Order: sequence, then C-alpha cells, then structure tokens
Amino acid sequence: MLNVGLTGNIASGKSTVVDLLRRWGATIIDADALAREAQAPGSEVLAAIARRFGADVLASDGSLDRAALRAKVMGDDAALAALNAIVHPAVRQRRAELIRAARSRGDLLVVNDIPLLFEVLDPAEFDVVVLVDAPVALRRTRLRAMRGLANDEADRMIAAQMPAERKRGRSHYVIDNDGTLEQLEVDARRLYEALAARAKQLP
Repeated sequence: MLNVGLTGNIASGKSTVVDLLRRWGATIIDADALAREAQAPGSEVLAAIARRFGADVLASDGSLDRAALRAKVMGDDAALAALNAIVHPAVRQRRAELIRAARSRGDLLVVNDIPLLFEVLDPAEFDVVVLVDAPVALRRTRLRAMRGLANDEADRMIAAQMPAERKRGRSHYVIDNDGTLEQLEVDARRLYEALAARAKQLP
C-alpha cells in the first residue's frame, strides 16, 4: 500500500484533485473531516478548546462555532499552535487507525488530504508527498469568486499559510493548477497512474 500525503494552499484546487483521485479508486482520508469528528459535541477535544479559548467558541447547541474560533486564532501564531496541540493528536490517532484498516483491506493507494501537511506534520511520515499549487493572484481571484471575499480578506487567508514556494522542493509531485479544469483532470490522471504504478511495485 502506498501512503500519500496530498496538500495545497487555499484555492489551489486541491479538493478537486482529491475528488478525482477518489473517483478513480484511491482511498481518501480527509484531515478536515477527522478534525470535525474529533471536535464533535461532548468530545474531550471540544471541551479542551472551550477551556483554552472560552465558552463563546461554542454555539447554542453545544457544537463548535468555527467562525468564532477562527476569529480568535487568525493571525495569532501562539493561539493557532495551542489549537493544533489540542486537535492534532486526536486527528493523528484516528488517521493511523484508518490507515491500518486500509492496509488490512488490501487497499492499493491511500491519499491523505491534509491542507496543513507541511505546517503541522513531518512529510517523511508519508511514502509520497503531492502538492497542488496555483499562483497567488489566481488563488485570490478564486477566493473572491467562490467565497465572495474582499481582496484584503482573501490576502489574509492566503498569508496565514506557509508559501507554496517553500513546499514545492519538498514534494515528490507538483500539479500546477493554473489552466482549465480539463487540463487539471489530465494532470490528476497522470498523477493517479504514477502513484498506482508505484503502489504496485511495493512488496
């Protein structure tokens, strides 16, 4: 089984690539979904978040108010590090369980969709690291179009992540998503076939 870490900065097109790989047969482990699972009402993780950041990060139904929490950690490195220290151990444990299950099923290709792979994990944990990238100006345009953000808000979200330039040299494969959706699908298919071939060569 080939254990792949796939990442990409906001509005790079990472989610589109993940959806294509899933369609073609890869097993997908979604880090954001694992984080939401870990932060479910009644969980120890959610209780720890409320203790650290205040009860006002909880919605009236006891669930996490993600917008309120985001407002507290955006641009505050210490707060973000504290949040990661609460959430990521639970996510890491659950991801390890899912990888073990995939291995026992005989799955060929597991793709871990992790937006902050380089920021919070050691890339060496994965057999292969894939980066989906696009120019900052194009990502800003996509954020404005997809989410209705103002330029300064889009720039703030882009600036909150490690620049992709620092990730490219540490990735085994890079998909440059600066063209059409059709071209992205062609590049993603080429990636899938390369990964599947590597997986089949493993003992």
